[in-house]
Amino acid sequence: MIQKRRLKIQEIKHSVELSFITELEQEISELQKRSTEVEQLLQSEDHLHLLQSFTSLNTLKRVQQYEVDVTLDPDTANPKLILSDDGKEVKHGDVRKNLPDNPKRFDTCVNVLAKQSFSSGRFYYEVQVKGKTEWDLGVVRESINRKGQITLRPQKGFWTIVLRNDNEYKALAGPDVLLSLKSRPQKVGVFVDYEEGRVSFYDVDAAALIYSFTGCSFTEKLYPYFCPCNNYGGKNSAPLIISPVEHP
Repeated sequence: MIQKRRLKIQEIKHSVELSFITELEQEISELQKRSTEVEQLLQSEDHLHLLQSFTSLNTLKRVQQYEVDVTLDPDTANPKLILSDDGKEVKHGDVRKNLPDNPKRFDTCVNVLAKQSFSSGRFYYEVQVKGKTEWDLGVVRESINRKGQITLRPQKGFWTIVLRNDNEYKALAGPDVLLSLKSRPQKVGVFVDYEEGRVSFYDVDAAALIYSFTGCSFTEKLYPYFCPCNNYGGKNSAPLIISPVEHP
């Protein structure tokens, strides 16, 4: 009996030790990873870049905490758009589908909104734009015009950035702001602070701020806004894809 108990105690001790060792190994691995990142940045002679890199990465990680689940609303989609069954992808389909018109639907511009709306707090989501030559992303207020040609301006309830002609990035701030980006974004993060009146866009892979609208006055529900733009004979056929945040 005593021998069995001793064996049992030894087994428990061994199990606890293994668990503790595993946790330590994970901590060491994470510290080594961070150490490597720091060493790589320290090798750079541009200390301002070092500071900016850390600041940008920390800022992006901070806003990613406010991730929300966003899905596309088919009742708002222009009839030429094709939405995936899960409501996470949208692309231009060339052919205009015979859909019932309703006050929510964009009838001329190839736009679509999310089902989800936000009227307080902070929210964040990411959209893959890989392989596209043109796109629009941002947020809009509920009362925007959805019929006929539309002007994308904050004064009209649109806070957006766009890609045009494969390499022209602009913030449609009224007047437009031409954006000079160090790298071509493959995934764009959109962050909104409703009370602060801020809409920020991030290049997720570069952990870099693309542009911020500040000093905005929000009084209505805000909806995530998506425009895959025209297909252009297949040159811009890639979809916009709402993607889950990849936490390290």
